[in-house]
Amino acid sequence: MDNGSLRDLEVFVAIAEEGNLTGAARRLDRSLQAVSRSLQVLEREAGTLLVARTTRQCRLTTAGEQFYTRVKQVLADLAMARAELAEYATTVSGRLRICGPTLFGPRYIAPLLAAFLARYPQLTASLDLSEEYDDPATSGADITIRIGETPDSNLIARRLGTIRRVTFASPAYLEARGRPLRPADLKQHDCVVRSALPEAALWRYRSKRGVEEAVQVRGRFESNSTAAINDAVASGLGIGRAAYWQIGELVQQRRVELILTDYELSPLPLQALWLPTRRLPARTRLFVEFLAARLESVAL
Repeated sequence: MDNGSLRDLEVFVAIAEEGNLTGAARRLDRSLQAVSRSLQVLEREAGTLLVARTTRQCRLTTAGEQFYTRVKQVLADLAMARAELAEYATTVSGRLRICGPTLFGPRYIAPLLAAFLARYPQLTASLDLSEEYDDPATSGADITIRIGETPDSNLIARRLGTIRRVTFASPAYLEARGRPLRPADLKQHDCVVRSALPEAALWRYRSKRGVEEAVQVRGRFESNSTAAINDAVASGLGIGRAAYWQIGELVQQRRVELILTDYELSPLPLQALWLPTRRLPARTRLFVEFLAARLESVAL
């Protein structure tokens, strides 16, 4: 509904309640001509007479009475919705506790959380970061940000985005060991593995034709730290896999190169998780909506 249509409805309600166009114009602080024009627009759109006019008085027709009942409720609901929105800006308060991944948190969650706190001055927040998944049932977090599938089907999940994954290596390593052209070639290379993941050494790819291929890899270095793995690959210790947002700067600096670009690694969902509840607190619901809106346009 545009502003013009809304003004026309407000005029109609004022005419119905004041009993004439002059009283409606006075009540809305508009000219008599503007009030008359709004009524004409509504009746033209409705295709029927809503108000029977005389020189001194206006009376609702049967169609007008039915329309008035509906419109009065719509305007009341709209006024209530506006009041609730205005209330959020001043009364959202309490403490918001968020858990998230160690690398993703400082780069993406923390700046958005700062912007959210600036919007709601009575709100406080904590951000706990970890390489490992924190179960909301035991951590006490209002929201847990997780990269990957939901580990517990009892949790409520809101998808925030999709994480692109790539395979990469340093120029020095590729010069010394050669460049793999297909996933099976990885068997002849040193691969840097994140030990904390299930099936950490089983790397799965899909070709542009949709053919899936799984390769058991091995190497001289592994770690449970994503940052350590990315640094090890940049230092020439082998071939690694990572979310592109983690190594984008290394690619731009030419410290690493993307390889096997004709083969896809399955993308990972970025999700906000929380425990089921009859009514989600306003601060939690609003922050989830805030994250979703801001991360939607970010290339991850």
